[in-house]
Amino acid sequence: MTTRQKLETLLEQRIAVIDGAMGTMIQQHTLDERAFRGERFADHSLDLKGNNDLLTLTRPDIIAGIHRAFLDAGADIIETNTFNSTRIAQTDYALADLAYELNESGARLAREVADAYTAEHGRDIFVCGVLGPTNRTASVSPDVNNPGARNTNFDELRNAYTEAARGLIAGGADILLVETIFDTLNAKAALFAIDEVFEDLGLTLPLMISGTITDRSGRTLTGQTTEAFWNSARHAAPFSIGLNCALGAADLRPYVEELSRIADTRISVHPNAGLPNEFGEYDESPAAMAAVLDEFAAAGFLNFVGGCCGTTPAHIHAIAEAARRYPPRAVPDVEQVCRLSGLEPLNITQDVGFVNVGERTNVTGSPKFSRLIKENKLEEALDIARQQVDNGAQIIDVNMDEGLLDSEALMVEFMNLIASDPDISRVPIMVDSSKWSVIEAGLKCLQGKGVVNSVSLKEGEDAFRERARLVRRYGAAVVVMAFDELGQADTAARKFEICERSYRILTEDVGFPPEDIIFDPNILTIATGLEEHNEYAIAFFEAVRLIKQHLPHALVSGGLSNVSFSLRGNNPVREAIHAVFLYHAFKAGLDMAIVNAGQLGIYDEIEPELLELVEDVVLNRRDDATDRLVTFAETVKGEVKQAGAVEAWRQGSVAERLSHALVKGIADYIEADTEEARLQFERPLQVIEGPLMDGMNVVGDLFGSGKMFLPQVVKSARVMKKAVAYLLPFIEAAKAAGDDAKASGKIILATVKGDVHDIGKNIVGVVLQCNNFEVIDLGVMVACNDILDAAVREQADVVGLSGLITPSLDEMVFVAREMERRKLNLPLLIGGATTSRAHTAVKVEPAYSGGPVVHVKDASRAVGVTTTLLSDELRGGFASKIRDEYATVRERHEQRQARVDWLDLHEARENKFNTDWLSYEPPTPRRLGLQVFKDYPLADLIDYIDWTPFFVAWELAGRFPRILDDEIVGTQARELYADAREMLDEIVRDDLLQAHGVIGLYAANSVGDDDIELYADDGRDGELAVIHTLRQQSRKPDGQPNFALADFVAPKELGVRDYLGAFAVNAGFGLEEMVERYERDHDDYHAIMAKALADRLAEAFAERMHAVIRREYWGYALDEALDNDALISEKYQGIRPAPGYPACPDHTEKPMLWKLLDVEKNIGVHLTESFAMVPTAAVCGWYFSHPASRYFGVGKINRDQVHDYAKRKGMDTREAERWLSPILGYDPEA
Repeated sequence: MTTRQKLETLLEQRIAVIDGAMGTMIQQHTLDERAFRGERFADHSLDLKGNNDLLTLTRPDIIAGIHRAFLDAGADIIETNTFNSTRIAQTDYALADLAYELNESGARLAREVADAYTAEHGRDIFVCGVLGPTNRTASVSPDVNNPGARNTNFDELRNAYTEAARGLIAGGADILLVETIFDTLNAKAALFAIDEVFEDLGLTLPLMISGTITDRSGRTLTGQTTEAFWNSARHAAPFSIGLNCALGAADLRPYVEELSRIADTRISVHPNAGLPNEFGEYDESPAAMAAVLDEFAAAGFLNFVGGCCGTTPAHIHAIAEAARRYPPRAVPDVEQVCRLSGLEPLNITQDVGFVNVGERTNVTGSPKFSRLIKENKLEEALDIARQQVDNGAQIIDVNMDEGLLDSEALMVEFMNLIASDPDISRVPIMVDSSKWSVIEAGLKCLQGKGVVNSVSLKEGEDAFRERARLVRRYGAAVVVMAFDELGQADTAARKFEICERSYRILTEDVGFPPEDIIFDPNILTIATGLEEHNEYAIAFFEAVRLIKQHLPHALVSGGLSNVSFSLRGNNPVREAIHAVFLYHAFKAGLDMAIVNAGQLGIYDEIEPELLELVEDVVLNRRDDATDRLVTFAETVKGEVKQAGAVEAWRQGSVAERLSHALVKGIADYIEADTEEARLQFERPLQVIEGPLMDGMNVVGDLFGSGKMFLPQVVKSARVMKKAVAYLLPFIEAAKAAGDDAKASGKIILATVKGDVHDIGKNIVGVVLQCNNFEVIDLGVMVACNDILDAAVREQADVVGLSGLITPSLDEMVFVAREMERRKLNLPLLIGGATTSRAHTAVKVEPAYSGGPVVHVKDASRAVGVTTTLLSDELRGGFASKIRDEYATVRERHEQRQARVDWLDLHEARENKFNTDWLSYEPPTPRRLGLQVFKDYPLADLIDYIDWTPFFVAWELAGRFPRILDDEIVGTQARELYADAREMLDEIVRDDLLQAHGVIGLYAANSVGDDDIELYADDGRDGELAVIHTLRQQSRKPDGQPNFALADFVAPKELGVRDYLGAFAVNAGFGLEEMVERYERDHDDYHAIMAKALADRLAEAFAERMHAVIRREYWGYALDEALDNDALISEKYQGIRPAPGYPACPDHTEKPMLWKLLDVEKNIGVHLTESFAMVPTAAVCGWYFSHPASRYFGVGKINRDQVHDYAKRKGMDTREAERWLSPILGYDPEA
């Protein structure tokens, strides 16, 4: 059995244990300068103390003893004492020439110890040859005044690592470990060198790679995120990927967990023994460190585990004992997609949609960039790159090819400048040149995984293979041009022939990953007047289709500006050509293009006459198309507030005035009154503790007794905040005297990761603040670790979680589990629109035993619950009562689940909604495709607003307009409505919010039983997208069907031509600025109102678009005349269900809708990782036209449907269960 096979066998059985800190153990010997020198280096000119690697030569007995101690502690792998044994690192000691000897001797010494131990104990031991990071960085300047400077480079590092690797292999290393990577470019140089050495020696060893997250930002020293680091290194096909050093195990957890999720190889971790103390020593005990790593192993994160700085044999023994109890992590199957990176990852999945490659950092394509480069104004040229990223470029193309320029030197200098700017270097770089030497120069500057543009068969297969191998060794993806020995391909057949031949060579001969191949089938210039050029665009589209159909996982790109080169100088016509070309290319399967990201036109906004002329040219629809386009192109060259009588309440004492202002929410005089009160008290804090809190207590009492309502409370909070803000400078000045206010309790509030909705959370925060609680609002999309770290750091009394979308429910369970793991003992409050008492009882509460978990239905209950939880007298009884209630809820839930009369999926489908499709003629849309609405007039939306949910958001119950005359809340409702209408008028008048929308209509048919196919056109030849729907699965009374949305679309097998619509609208552009303005003024009332109105406008926009679809674009309700009440009551024909809502409860359908409508490009709305829409005031969904289509709730579904659904979507069943957890009719763990 080979050494690799032995290691693989060990890792199949258990987690392998790596040794601990060589440096820590050497320090325990307290060696002096003489010990480091030995006889051999007694006369050396420089001090050598601290050069630990030299001890391999001068005190091998100490190093061997350390190796032996770690083996006795249970290590399976010992690391060579070669962390600083590169020529670069040893230069500081004037011992560079010892580099090979240090590595060879270090490996040989470890080999001898390992072999002796195996002979003695019969246990296989593996020697791991260590390659440290050196003490220089290729990605960061050592000179703050010269960001492009470097104190080392790729070739110097590559040569140093080549020498070191050869020495380690010669000395008998079983494994090579590139570790403590703080600069991934250094590591890529090491990986390049190792691959060359393996090829030269005709062998390979298992290769381990281990990065270093330098602080809690989750990034390496040079700025990469964990996933970006993995994307940059995965080309080396490492035996393992991992993290070590810098942080203790507890702080490394989220990053190890992330690596475990994304990496399709083994995972290693060897952290420090905590963080260093003020003396640079490590205090974490073996037991404490092992306890944390025990959790890692139990969670299934690990294949290798060990220790770094501060870890001793005692640590390794404790860690080995912990690891022995758990099986090793199973390596996951990961989706095969192109994974690029800058400082951040870019994974080109289907969810990403079209990828924009910024073209303006190209001296041959951008006159401005070219001028700046020629004038040596590289800092100004850098601004162009930054603008491209700001305008949406996901990759930056850099080209320095110009005859009079030193292209190689400029490429290096500009790449180094990009690396110094994280706003640019966060995206991957495309290194673009026709000269291979320039491409290599650029690749040697990239720490991320970039793209080479380009290689081709132009110089024959041998040169093509050689360059492809180098591209892979550098760790890049590659653009392959449709050129061969005969020249450039111009027909679809030739384009595909070359691309197919290239694909076979790359995948079969070179071993190049197919997902990293990006074909460019040549976008050639049209509208030249030459007849042979007329088919160029069509040939490109057809080539794209053939590539996507026949060359699995390969991507397709192109340089867009080439297509309109014949019309240079006429930007309006060129932009129209680009928009039309992209529209058709994207439909054919184009994945990306090199574009000016800031000047992409929108297909649906092209003036109709110009659109027709351009499409005639692009699609070659007329013989005179070019002449007609060229002919057309030549033609394109406030009220003043009146003073009145002083109100009666102004005559009262300052305390009475403050109380009145707080109760009534009047801020006009608050600063003057607060100042008057301050002068009456000895300390400014007494104003808060006295009259202000007295007034807020009145507010709290009135709210608690139902005599004040939420809108009024928020107004009161605004006044209170203004008063406190005024007093704050005085309080800060007085703090030296020991004055400080005591709050009723400190509460952490957060909207969980992936969710951007915060209106309800903000209201709860205001209400709690009104009752003297200190609220720390972490905002939206807050990661679990950030929430819990804040709770510990702030010594919070309560944690409150909020969420609106269904994936947030799962995140709340995760937070609860993490609180349990961290052994926190804090009450946990759960709230938000999708949360419920039942979900909290069934899913959240069982995950956390540290403090009562309480579902808080609305803001009115928040104060009572929080007060009780923080009362020493009341908490115990309340907690017991809640736990008993939730146990009852769980029991009832289980009983209900057991009582559900399930249909199996086949039976449910048999009972589907049926209609006589053959006698029904679905309405045909007037036009298929997209329609984009930018800056839609808000005034046109006001009549479509459904006001009832607006009042619900403010916890005023009642249907509009009746609520305005309600006996209990009518007065407050009228005041709130008046304020809302005033703000709405201001929004419309001053254009404070902007609304953008996109709709689309598509040929469609249902397929199978529960899916809907959409087609690019009425020819229905190939599917454009597939919508996956879910079916009601509980038994219905006779005559009632088990609905799925697919039931409302004609089945494909019947040959009936049906259609479906899609939409996404947003009215939240500008909202952030509005809210910030109000919050700066401590005005929560208007901040919350702005958000609530933006939500109402978004829903109104959705309602308006649906009416437009019915009456105009689809045109099946031409004579419809419904007022707003009828629209709210859904009296119209057809429905517009939204993903994530009852009829289609799965949020994972949204990315397909986003890609279909190109939502992010067309209207600037994007999805979070949990599929929330940003900006938040957004609505999306589908349009169904069938007269019998209706809204319904899918309800609970059973295991057989989830398995079927996951299979149809190509999704792992566990992943499907996670997203569908709110509607699962079974326990997935059972």
